[in-house]
Amino acid sequence: MATLVLNACETLTMIGPYDGPRAGMGKAALGLVRDGAVLVDEGKILESGPRAKVLAHPKAKGADVLSAEGRVVLPGFVDAHTHPVFAAPRLADFEARLSGLGYAEIARRGGGILSTVNGVRGAAEADLAAGLRRRALDFIAAGTTVIEAKSGYGLDLDNELKLLRAIRTVAAHGPLEIVPTFLGAHAVPPELKDNKDEFVARVCADMIPRVAAEKLAVFVDLFCEGGYFDVADLEAIAEAGARAGLKLKVHSEQLSRLGSMAAAIRRGAVTVDHLDCVEDGDLPALAASKTVACLVPGSNYFLGKPYPPGRRLLDSGAAVALATDYNPGTCPCWDMRMIISIACTQMKMTPAEALVAATINGAHAAGLGRTHGSLEAGKVADLVCFDAEDHRELAYWFGAPLVRWVMKAGKVVYQAA
Repeated sequence: MATLVLNACETLTMIGPYDGPRAGMGKAALGLVRDGAVLVDEGKILESGPRAKVLAHPKAKGADVLSAEGRVVLPGFVDAHTHPVFAAPRLADFEARLSGLGYAEIARRGGGILSTVNGVRGAAEADLAAGLRRRALDFIAAGTTVIEAKSGYGLDLDNELKLLRAIRTVAAHGPLEIVPTFLGAHAVPPELKDNKDEFVARVCADMIPRVAAEKLAVFVDLFCEGGYFDVADLEAIAEAGARAGLKLKVHSEQLSRLGSMAAAIRRGAVTVDHLDCVEDGDLPALAASKTVACLVPGSNYFLGKPYPPGRRLLDSGAAVALATDYNPGTCPCWDMRMIISIACTQMKMTPAEALVAATINGAHAAGLGRTHGSLEAGKVADLVCFDAEDHRELAYWFGAPLVRWVMKAGKVVYQAA
């Protein structure tokens, strides 16, 4: 039975002037329809747009009606950068940071990424999956219907496989859709702390082929940063990933500028993420490429760091996506609406630009631009109804839930009490 979504004061279809990630003239194209409608059947969108146009579809007659009751309806958020599989939060790191310790000092004292690695290595796969399953429901309740999920807290073959298998287990049961990324080169493991090159060789020769053989990831990623992995490592990992059929993402220019963004673009990376330290001279190449700038300002908020240059990136013509960077150490936030608010207030993005970045551009950043992120015929029927009468409220009212209901692949999977 088809479902007809009616009575939305605003339907944000995100149908833009062209295919592909939205930039330039399309960076704020909401495809806004007042008193619009959406018709879905068998998990896909059949029609969307003005009410009369949708009601004229043959399957609209007799369809079940789901009323938005005068609220805003838009595509589910696509969160294209998360680290959601871990054993415990890093509360000691949080307290140490509040006392004035920095990222590097916390790591030297046994905190940071390696403290989470120790927790993951001591955890059973079933327990990691159970934790991710609980977190998946949090994402859904906040209006996110798809996430990209990274490994990276195992740092050896067996534990990285354990993380990716936990992701596969949770993804198979829904309702949250999960795109897996292999982030083996997140940090050098303690057992190889003085032999980074040996670890990179293992990532390329052992881990990537095994991950690809088991079809456990769509992307390969690395943390390209001083003290972690350099541009030469990026080239080696990108090459190994390409041979294995994995697309490339890069944690790029976050704490310093190494030239990783330029290298990632040359390698055809789907995204370059963070970009806190990019310079104006870097922007034309990004704008001319198909690579999406995936910004994660929630981590800057949590760490008290300067924000990535979202306004300059948009004005340069680059395609910008927003993501949470959800993780236990530097951004324990799964709510994309909070990220949208930060993007507007701290990076001077408009509400329309931020919503485009969190939906259709997020879908492109997750490799799903052809199937997700907008309310277009043939795409997956992921819709969210927010308790608002104007889309700008989604950035304006922060710190309180506004989701009324969430539809994933044509089925309502969450309703507010």
